[in-house]
Amino acid sequence: MAARTKTTKDRPSYRCTECGWQTAKWLGRCPECQAWGTIEEYGAPAVRTTAPGRVTTSALPIGQVDGRQATARSTGVPELDRVLGGGLVPGAVVLVAGEPGVGKSTLLLDVAAKSASDEHRTLYVTGEESASQVRLRADRIHAIDDHLYLAAETDLAAVLGHLDAVKPSLLILDSVQTVASPEIDGAPGGMAQVREVAGALIRASKERGMSTLLVGHVTKDGAIAGPRLLEHLVDVVLSFEGDRHARLRLVRGVKNRYGTTDEVGCFELHDEGITGLADPSGLFLTRRAEPVPGTCLTVTLEGRRPLVAEVQALTVDSQIPSPRRTTSGLETSRVSMMLAVLEQRGRISALGKRDIYSATVGGVKLSEPAADLAVALALASAASDTPLPKNLVAIGEVGLAGEVRRVTGVQRRLAEAHRLGFTHALVPGDPGKIPSGMKVLEVADIGDALRVLPRSRRREAPRDEEGRR
Repeated sequence: MAARTKTTKDRPSYRCTECGWQTAKWLGRCPECQAWGTIEEYGAPAVRTTAPGRVTTSALPIGQVDGRQATARSTGVPELDRVLGGGLVPGAVVLVAGEPGVGKSTLLLDVAAKSASDEHRTLYVTGEESASQVRLRADRIHAIDDHLYLAAETDLAAVLGHLDAVKPSLLILDSVQTVASPEIDGAPGGMAQVREVAGALIRASKERGMSTLLVGHVTKDGAIAGPRLLEHLVDVVLSFEGDRHARLRLVRGVKNRYGTTDEVGCFELHDEGITGLADPSGLFLTRRAEPVPGTCLTVTLEGRRPLVAEVQALTVDSQIPSPRRTTSGLETSRVSMMLAVLEQRGRISALGKRDIYSATVGGVKLSEPAADLAVALALASAASDTPLPKNLVAIGEVGLAGEVRRVTGVQRRLAEAHRLGFTHALVPGDPGKIPSGMKVLEVADIGDALRVLPRSRRREAPRDEEGRR
């Protein structure tokens, strides 16, 4: 009797227990998530068809849909409301990601306490700490409220059970990578687990009209850990940024279905918690009675918010054949480009054989090209040991040909500088409306900008016994 040939139905199938990727043959390593030893045989999937069923709600003309159900409610933190577009929308799911120690848990615990009220309960679920640890932090930052409920859980079913018991208007889960479902294979934090946990909480949020804040981990490169699908499922993605050695913290909107993504919230992290900064420019400035060589001020745009920042530069004689180039808060490539432009177009030849250090004040990171002119003037001022005029800000992008190019938002930048008391500005041509009482000098290239430096010779360094400097 001839052997029966295997049909497609009898053919074995294999699936990755981490990410769910399927294949017709066994592999040692999953091509999707790059995990080893996770491919297991489970049987070929049955072909299924979905028949039309009963609809839950009838389709309506868009003009008849009640939009009041999507009205945002304030979180009690104005800087966070600014980034969210006015507050939290009922049923919205927000993913907050950031590096360890940046202040995510501290901020969300403060939001949980300020959002809690008689009509709106808040449930804070922690999977990384015990309830007593969170209570100690709440005492420190004064985040105690009778309508704020706290639970320490790592099981998805238990979290859903707390939702039935508390019936909160706001759920905060810290973090989504620590909660797992027993029905899904894989360790907590894996792709399959994160997808299942996020999907279950999103469904619960939409059904209950409950706002949800999910804390997400990041990789060593700063990207959100887990499957990219997680960012597509949620409504809002916020990025929490900041140097752990500085006080400033920035919250940026990466994705927002209810508002714009060009707003930035500024916070200050201190011993008693985290507070919003409505006017953070003071953190980035050093007030002096007299100007100092090697310093220049600029106005950067964080989203739509103008911030006055200070660039500092220092040049010293190098003791090694290859001079040092050290930057902090600035892009090394743009600083190197400004050095080349100053040497070739600005005719400053004293920079090539000197150690050069450049930095920003207050831990702010300047990455936009509008800070090029300030970086170039700070380097030129340090090289000549000549201070720039007092109350001067420089705004503009510098090209390789030495030209100063226009940047966006010049009028907003000048208005912010004028509000803080600066009276002079260097800008590209055609800046638009100029604030009253402010003197603006339009520069076409780096040569025009260098003319603001007073004509004085650099002080000579002391000589040693052999006459060397």
